[in-house]
Amino acid sequence: MDVRKRNRVSVTGREHGPVVMLAHGFGCDQNVWRLVAPELEKFFRVVRFDHVGAGRSDVSAWSAERYSALDGYAQDVIEICEELALGPVTFVGHSVSSMIGVLAAAQQPELFDKLVLVTPSPSYIDDGDYRGGFSEQDIGELLDSLDSNYLGWSATMAPVIMGTPDRPELTEELTNSFCRTDPAIARVFARATFLSDNRSDLARVTIPTLITESARDPLAPREVGAFVHTRITGSELVTLDSTGHCPQLSAPEETAEAIIAFVREA
Repeated sequence: MDVRKRNRVSVTGREHGPVVMLAHGFGCDQNVWRLVAPELEKFFRVVRFDHVGAGRSDVSAWSAERYSALDGYAQDVIEICEELALGPVTFVGHSVSSMIGVLAAAQQPELFDKLVLVTPSPSYIDDGDYRGGFSEQDIGELLDSLDSNYLGWSATMAPVIMGTPDRPELTEELTNSFCRTDPAIARVFARATFLSDNRSDLARVTIPTLITESARDPLAPREVGAFVHTRITGSELVTLDSTGHCPQLSAPEETAEAIIAFVREA
């Protein structure tokens, strides 16, 4: 299958600039980067794509077998990098895509120059001293709600995830993005997202890594950012003065500045 069509890959920006690949999170598509991409395009070659099953990807390429775990998405990232042959890329992953990037870079580090993890969480479930932000029961109820009434779940969760009551247009945008996703695909991706535990994979990262967290994030509390920072040797941690789990929408200028500064570091 044509990888570019499968993932609706787009390449923009400076023709010979360093390559930055932007990966969206659960329930979104590449449009979530629209406020950040123009700033990045001033300095970099920017690659955007839709995960299979999201946005305008080729849904016929989706299978529960491949995409019931994050490894299937990580393999897609590797295949996109190999197909484009643009050299080592800086992979910028939002939310669950941060762990997809971790898995891809751990498997084939030669394809990646740097990692940027935007509001990452290696595990959403509290475990002993680890605070993921949710109990196992919380996650079970969240997934049950998604299974029983996906549209209702979308309308309830979008305001929580976005965290910007003063900007209802952003909440509406996220709700609409959720609602465009096939519920059957969303259920599988949600389980891969919220039930994965990638804490042990963080130590496999061997390339320079930036972690950006929101100052106020209902899905990934500050303790999660600190945990990821301590587990990835030599990583940098930046706390954005943003609210919610999607700083590329709620604080695009600050998000872009953090990415640009990190990518341009020697």
